Amino acid sequence: ERGIASYYSDSFAGRKTASGEIYDPRKLTAAHRTLPFGTVVEVQHLSNGRSVQVRINDRGPNLRRRIIDLSPSAAAQLGLLREGIAEVEIRPVGS
Repeated sequence: ERGIASYYSDSFAGRKTASGEIYDPRKLTAAHRTLPFGTVVEVQHLSNGRSVQVRINDRGPNLRRRIIDLSPSAAAQLGLLREGIAEVEIRPVGS
């Protein structure tokens, strides 16, 4: 799946995700609309080639053009913090 990725604000830290897990911005997690909780996906930043594996533990993003919301830790590994959003490709790699 290709589309736009963004990342969560730190203000969500400590709140429950849709899966019931407490959100921790230091973990490599993400929100996706339909993938089952616990699915691990590889996210590749298409303009710089960097990639990261994240575990789906929440639902979102709420903006239709975006396909995944990443934790700040995952966004940092992709080099996404400065841009805020980026075109990515995601593919499931396991659970």
